[in-house]
Amino acid sequence: MAAVTPDIATARRLVVKIGSALLVGPQGLKADWLRGLCDDVADWRRRRGADVVLVSSGSIALGRRVLGLPGGALTLEQAQAAAAVGQIRLARAYEEMLAPHGVTTAQVLVTLEDTENRRRYLNSRATMETLLGLGVVPIVNENDTVATDEIRYGDNDRLAAQIAVTCGADQLLLLSDVDGLYTANPKTDPDARHLPVVEHLTPEVEAMGGDPVSGLSKGGMKTKLMAARTAVSGGCAMAIAEGSVIRPLSAVAEGARVTWFLPEGDPHAARKRWIAAMKPRGELVVDAGAARALADGKSLLPAGVRQVSGRFHRGDPVTIRGPEGAALAQGLARYDSAEAGRIAGRRSDEIAAVLGYAGRAALVHRDDMAVVR
Repeated sequence: MAAVTPDIATARRLVVKIGSALLVGPQGLKADWLRGLCDDVADWRRRRGADVVLVSSGSIALGRRVLGLPGGALTLEQAQAAAAVGQIRLARAYEEMLAPHGVTTAQVLVTLEDTENRRRYLNSRATMETLLGLGVVPIVNENDTVATDEIRYGDNDRLAAQIAVTCGADQLLLLSDVDGLYTANPKTDPDARHLPVVEHLTPEVEAMGGDPVSGLSKGGMKTKLMAARTAVSGGCAMAIAEGSVIRPLSAVAEGARVTWFLPEGDPHAARKRWIAAMKPRGELVVDAGAARALADGKSLLPAGVRQVSGRFHRGDPVTIRGPEGAALAQGLARYDSAEAGRIAGRRSDEIAAVLGYAGRAALVHRDDMAVVR
């Protein structure tokens, strides 16, 4: 049976990565192109009802023009200074282009540590979920102002893939200066064939990656294939598309040539498998009422917890056991072990009085839990 190709028009949660070369030209910001992209984003957000996240390059490219920095490679300090100047201009440009559509934007700056550290990962995920739930379009970029080479993604292709997995997106679109993956570099090999669909990322497919072709872009096909590996393993379909047309999302929806990488399952199931595979750092024993709530797909509230054991930090995996000791689920704790012990058995509206600050209602949220079947 032939694989079903994803349709961007039906995306429920779409992450779009914008390369620097699309957004910034010799004269600076490409305002007409950005306006067309934002017209598409507003259409997907308001008319189609999709959540949209933009992972946008361009801050360094914009900032270096303002600062008059020379062409070619920048030192780390120059790149950080350019990012600081360019990022505010980039965020303002998106805000001004989306505001006429009644779409609110937010700036989200991240580093590699924000997704590798489980506590910071949960913070990022919670923030993104809240923004999207409020109808906001987050504009995400690497925090180049403070990131060093040791804590950098280094390209926004891989950052976009990680953001897609973090927020549970079902589709990721990399807008670039190429229209997909070829069997070889089409600029140098006339026999290169375009691949419309990649069902499995085999070593042969990964060997087709090339080097960056743009003077502004840091990513090449290799980084896009690395992004594809992250996205599809997280249950997210990914497409590579040539994005220079004025309405790039509409162009893809109307049949523009792209390469689709098919997901392995769905984002929700992939996340549950990831959580279930972790080594637990502690245990929570719950009462019969909480056990029934978990079986019905509910979150674990402190009121249902009878015992806390082990030493764990916020974001660590914990096993949830029923009153008879049987494992019911594994999930990521939203409190550390000391805090969990203090609020165990308490109602959610008592948390602030017990801890001295307003915490989260759930001790383990259902989105961060894999239930034992």
